[in-house]
Amino acid sequence: MNNKFIINFQPGDTVLHKLTGATKVRLFVVLTVYLIMSWDLRLILPVAVAGVVGLFSLKPNWKPIKFMFAFIVILNLFNLFLFYIADPDIGTKFCASKTVLAQFTDYFYVSGETLWYLFTRFIKIIASFMVSIVFILSITPSEFAAGLYSIKVPYKICTVVELAYRCIPDIVRDYQNISTSMQARGVEMDKKKTKLFTRLKQAVLIIVPLLFSSFDKVGNIANAMDLRGYGKLKKRSYYAEHEMTKADKVFKVVYIIGILICIAYIAYKMFAPNYLQLWYPFV
Repeated sequence: MNNKFIINFQPGDTVLHKLTGATKVRLFVVLTVYLIMSWDLRLILPVAVAGVVGLFSLKPNWKPIKFMFAFIVILNLFNLFLFYIADPDIGTKFCASKTVLAQFTDYFYVSGETLWYLFTRFIKIIASFMVSIVFILSITPSEFAAGLYSIKVPYKICTVVELAYRCIPDIVRDYQNISTSMQARGVEMDKKKTKLFTRLKQAVLIIVPLLFSSFDKVGNIANAMDLRGYGKLKKRSYYAEHEMTKADKVFKVVYIIGILICIAYIAYKMFAPNYLQLWYPFV
């Protein structure tokens, strides 16, 4: 695993690492749809807990993950604050009830329904983050492409995604090299010695040579793929994909059950009378 960019280029040795790309992508897609469709904490919370368990099972480098998690939590809390400022009565619209806990002004008050809505939204975002980070940490670019191909995405699009995934560390490394070269020529970019606006202007100067170097790499990759006859056949195989293991079969059952739950829940939302989008246990 690349410690800085949290991108795997070699499969790991845990159960989740050893799953096929098809299993990982299908499970990720199903869980993403599952989290998007529901505001029911009874459905969201188990996925959040499973995400935490999955993250610990991968034995990752915790330093970048802690930073990302802190950033997501702070951004999410700020987002919830803005939701409350924009509409203090937002929970009532989801729960069809109103229990005022504290009244500040005619506009600003705190209700149990709004607190429950904001809490549910917070858990929903955290669950989505956990599912995403586990997926990123457990899959390689080649497995990602193979998994997308397994759900009938055209293999040319799969290749574009794979190359983009692989090029992130290269682009950042090129940016750092260009930045170092410019500083060696006298361009000051030290945070302690220059203002933020000045650093931003100097960063723009780095982007131009970075674009040219990226275009050169794109041209080289395109020429190499043309020389190897890429794109002439309608199908292709992936060397990273392997036969399904026992764990793959278990997770296949899991994502099939997830699909059935999604279908049943969406059908219930469409046809159930007096359906409340947000589950509220205190009515």
